[in-house]
Amino acid sequence: MPSDPPPQWTPAPEKSYLYGLRNEASRAHFKAAKQFCSEHPLEQPRLLDSRVVDVIRTQGGAVWGLISPGSFVGIVNNQVRMHDGGLVTKVKTRGDQDDCCLLSNLPIVAGQYHIPLNGGVYYEVTVGEMEGYDSIIAIGTACRPFPPFRLPGWNRLSAALHLDDLRKFFEDPCGGRDYTKEIEVSRGDVVGCGYEFHTGIMFFTHQGRRLPDAFTGIYLPHQKYDVYAAVGVSGATEFKVNFGGDTFKWLPGNEWGWRLDRHVGQLTERTTRDQEQLPPYSA
Repeated sequence: MPSDPPPQWTPAPEKSYLYGLRNEASRAHFKAAKQFCSEHPLEQPRLLDSRVVDVIRTQGGAVWGLISPGSFVGIVNNQVRMHDGGLVTKVKTRGDQDDCCLLSNLPIVAGQYHIPLNGGVYYEVTVGEMEGYDSIIAIGTACRPFPPFRLPGWNRLSAALHLDDLRKFFEDPCGGRDYTKEIEVSRGDVVGCGYEFHTGIMFFTHQGRRLPDAFTGIYLPHQKYDVYAAVGVSGATEFKVNFGGDTFKWLPGNEWGWRLDRHVGQLTERTTRDQEQLPPYSA
């Protein structure tokens, strides 16, 4: 087991861009997002309803899905059964979709539950379409509440890789930072997002291959946060999200140490003691 203290967060070393490579959010949305975060305090970690915990124990990662906010223009179908029997979330947006962030219905890192010292959490997105120059899919994480009219990575406690320009963002409302020149993302590609518990490292995968670490020391200490999967969209897109209801392209993700249901719902002594003090939520 690791014995050294986890690293503290430091800014990524790559050059930070003032402007986006392809897409720019409006100044009005920039200001509205700052106001949103000012008016909506960060949610504290909470316990899941016992009925949800029971479902997680029987269905595993298939319980996770995406919730569409009011600004979403399209279709979200959770627990869609694939030909191989796996369960995924399918999303399709229209060409008039403005910047929008979809969060998972349940946290993927839950501060009130037992966080192991090894492994982490992981999920994948299979790209169907990113039609047009202004179409975006972004894959990452965020804490609630997050401004629904912003892409993940742009605001408070959110991190993401934007697949249109392959720039990475962590609380970065500007142009992001270069991530890797090793890949190009096209139709049919599978991009994954992983988070290591002990190090606070976020990384991404492409076609089953782990890419360089994107960020280090984020979302620490874990007890302070409930962290949700966050998928950003803009323009006409189509994709599938696998939270563990189907086989992952990145093979280690199929091992127990990376499953969402490994720690969410597993009480520690502290959470058992605090259980009567915190209001549970169902999703």
